[in-house]
Amino acid sequence: MNLKLAELRKKAMSLPLLPGVYIMKNKSGNIIYIGKAKKLKNRVSSYFGSDKQHTLKVKKMVEQVENFDYIICDTELEALLLECSLIKQHSPKYNILLKDDKGYHYIKITSGDWPMISEVKQKLNDKAEYLGPFNSGWILKQTVDEAQKIFGLPRCSKQFPRDIGKTRPCLNHHIGLCLAPCSGKIKQSDYLEAVNSAVEFIKGGSVQTAAKLKEQMEQAAENLEFELAAKLRDRIKALTRATERQKVITSSYKEQDVIATARTETALCFAVMCFRLGHLTDMSFFVINNPDELILDRTEFLERYYSSATEIPKRIVLDGEVSDPQLLENWLTQKAEHAVSIVIPQKGEQMSLVKMCAFNAAEHLAKLEQKNTHETAALDELARLLSLSTPPVYIEAYDISHTMGNENVAGMTVFENGRPLKSAYKRFRIKSFSGQDDYRSMAEVLDRRFSEYKIATENGEKNGFGRLPDLILLDGGQGQLNAVLPVMQGYGLNIPMFGMVKDSKHRTRAITAGGGDISIRANHRAYTLIATIQEETHRFAITYHRNSSQKKGLMAELSLIEGMGDKRIKLLLKTFKSIEKIKNATPEDIKKSTGIPLSVCQKIYDFYH
Repeated sequence: MNLKLAELRKKAMSLPLLPGVYIMKNKSGNIIYIGKAKKLKNRVSSYFGSDKQHTLKVKKMVEQVENFDYIICDTELEALLLECSLIKQHSPKYNILLKDDKGYHYIKITSGDWPMISEVKQKLNDKAEYLGPFNSGWILKQTVDEAQKIFGLPRCSKQFPRDIGKTRPCLNHHIGLCLAPCSGKIKQSDYLEAVNSAVEFIKGGSVQTAAKLKEQMEQAAENLEFELAAKLRDRIKALTRATERQKVITSSYKEQDVIATARTETALCFAVMCFRLGHLTDMSFFVINNPDELILDRTEFLERYYSSATEIPKRIVLDGEVSDPQLLENWLTQKAEHAVSIVIPQKGEQMSLVKMCAFNAAEHLAKLEQKNTHETAALDELARLLSLSTPPVYIEAYDISHTMGNENVAGMTVFENGRPLKSAYKRFRIKSFSGQDDYRSMAEVLDRRFSEYKIATENGEKNGFGRLPDLILLDGGQGQLNAVLPVMQGYGLNIPMFGMVKDSKHRTRAITAGGGDISIRANHRAYTLIATIQEETHRFAITYHRNSSQKKGLMAELSLIEGMGDKRIKLLLKTFKSIEKIKNATPEDIKKSTGIPLSVCQKIYDFYH
């Protein structure tokens, strides 16, 4: 411990065991962190002791602390109120400071003969028409998206009439979601009519628009304009489907907020779904870089979010625990001037809403980091299921394959960000024993893998065997885990490790941990990911086993030829790859490719002819 930390720890140890707020400052005297504590002495001194339990964020903060102040409070609730007030006043660097997509939003309708509709955040002096401002960016995006789908308006970056007839229509046109003015097959008057209808829909809502479209359809039918009537009918159907989708997102509780998270290795996203009068009225997203422990981050987020909220609902539904739910409920109740309860659902409608909220958070985060939404959501769900601190970015999986103990081999697959990384796959031939013993086989494979890691790190390699996985999955149950655990301990590694258990039909059933099986089928995204990993690892291992068995059979067959020893057989197989190519080669071809004497090459040819 350096002198500065020793000095700070000595000061912290003199603090009272009372509730209060502590204020961390850097060398310039600037406030970099404000926190609250039930017992000041215990909380503040924990920063300046061993840093083994500290997250990266806390370590960086402690490195910059030059001094700290504190304020003693009568109660924990008073400390929470003071903490929120001071954070709002000083905006410290290491506290969670919320920034979302709030602010003014507009609907932009470009000028010209082929106008386009989009959602924007700024109103420019560009001769376009703007509708707004609107407060909820999420609702506005949903509305514009529905208008574009219903009325078949383009959402691409093409400009009209400049790009008319220059490219083929995209997929949206082929599935009926775009009129495709780029094809040059739609009249300008029809396009303008669709744009005007979309604007009316945005201004007037679905009910008024549906009524007007129905009148137009009936009039077209009376005038025997059946093609126009059919087009209007299809728009009414699309409008009805959009309205039904909106009605699906409801809650049996008229007033509540649903808050869920999604994580990647470097970021944490909170999604907040606001339900009022039983319907979803708004959704906001907040992204935190370099997150801390999830429970602490979730607690601090609630404090920051509701300290500046103008409206606090009676229920707040969460996807996980907070540090002190009773204290938060008391604070929220006092601030809202009505009873507020914090709920963590386990099943039913409310759990479905939490999952929907978490998926939207994953989608938002995936867009920011340019990743796949479903893979981001699956990794986040898997991390929750296995109680991992962060989603596993780099996963290694292992499977053993043999035929009654013969040709005993193993396959190692790698999944990075939820996708197969085939360049990192490895194959192992079991060497330490012969016969059938899956437990010893798995132990040997892991031992060889991490002995390679030790060599790679000594050579400064960080890829391939030089990279440690975030998660290890073994095909099998508790026996495989027990066999491998001593190997991991021998290398001093603490990598999360689980078994993948199959049912009687050879389908993924559960994950095995030290405390028993964890059922995963209810968590469909994590289940799909695990099932994919298990199937791919099995395929890779069994393919290697079959190839090895086939190669062994070929070697036995070629050894019957006079003059062919192991060295020449391996050279021949390496050069020609298959028995068919060997059969089709002339003695001269074989000699030219391998250097084997012509007399022996003639015998190889004669053997197959």
